[in-house]
Amino acid sequence: QGLGPALQDTVIVVMSEFGRTVHQNGTLGSDHGRGNAIWLLGGPVAGGRMLGEWPGLESSALVDGRDLAVAVDFRQVLRPILQSHLGLSEAALAEVFPAAPGRWRGEAQVLRS
Repeated sequence: QGLGPALQDTVIVVMSEFGRTVHQNGTLGSDHGRGNAIWLLGGPVAGGRMLGEWPGLESSALVDGRDLAVAVDFRQVLRPILQSHLGLSEAALAEVFPAAPGRWRGEAQVLRS
């Protein structure tokens, strides 16, 4: 509410560079893990849903028997924001994310048309 009309031009990204392990370690904590969530908020965000694939928490789905698998590369989430919302060209995106993976099938669904 505090953003008022500026909300329509605001995209907020909440992410971390690491997740947490699914199982406790020997000191009853959770070490740095792999998989994590990325939250997008703001007026241009096509929200209200989860995108990506949920690998599950079964032992067979965990990486090294302890980590949630990474289902989507963070660059594939940030790319449409940088391109569509901030207007970066393909050349500029290549500089921001050199050797980035190809497009993710849910990529175009991040922002409203």
